[in-house]
Amino acid sequence: MTLQDFFTLHPKVAIAFSGGVDSAFLLYAALKYAKTVGAYYVKSQFQPAFEMEDAIRLTDQLNVKMNILHLDVLLLSCVSQNPPDRCYHCKKAIFNAITAAASQDGFPVLCDGTNASDDAGDRPGMRALKELSVLSPLRECGLTKAQIRQLSGEAGLFTWDKPAYACLATRIPTGETITAQKLSATEEAEDYLFSLGFTDFRVRSQDGHARLQVPEAQLELVLWHRKDILARLQALYKTVSLDLAART
Repeated sequence: MTLQDFFTLHPKVAIAFSGGVDSAFLLYAALKYAKTVGAYYVKSQFQPAFEMEDAIRLTDQLNVKMNILHLDVLLLSCVSQNPPDRCYHCKKAIFNAITAAASQDGFPVLCDGTNASDDAGDRPGMRALKELSVLSPLRECGLTKAQIRQLSGEAGLFTWDKPAYACLATRIPTGETITAQKLSATEEAEDYLFSLGFTDFRVRSQDGHARLQVPEAQLELVLWHRKDILARLQALYKTVSLDLAART
């Protein structure tokens, strides 16, 4: 099945849009092949500001309205208490919110950007998608992450080479309570490292302590900016350390 085939079968669809590589290309394809398309973005404490900025930029590029839904996921104890299946509960809350809004707007089908490279066994959120009957056209059509990046580049989407970025909650270890303050500290710390030129890194948080994970090629950059990083991040964390097991 091709995406054109999929949207011929489902001509009126709502797209769960995050501003990332996959959902951006899915929205582009839906606008190209479907008859009626709605884009829905859920803003919660787990998404950094730049994600919504990218989403707005992309929908402006595609000339489509983006419906922004606000959801306080920390009100859910099954999310804020950060159990092993937190992602399942969070994903279910997010897609319940989108489903309700899309249904009210008259959309019978909701699609997300899961692709053929995503490992269902390693993504508890996929269980929520199945329970809520969310369709994943990219996965159904066998499109891998690499193919989606290539097709996005050919389509002129600026997201084609956007790095993968897991939600802010993933920086906090399972079992440690997630708070708005911890998420805010993570976002501020990572925004600062982005400004210094770091890419594909993480600022892990545990009991108020920060642990930096950067690619091996950027370890020297950490030492170059050591004093500045310490000065900025010590205002947010008790201690700041560097994980020598570099991200690969």
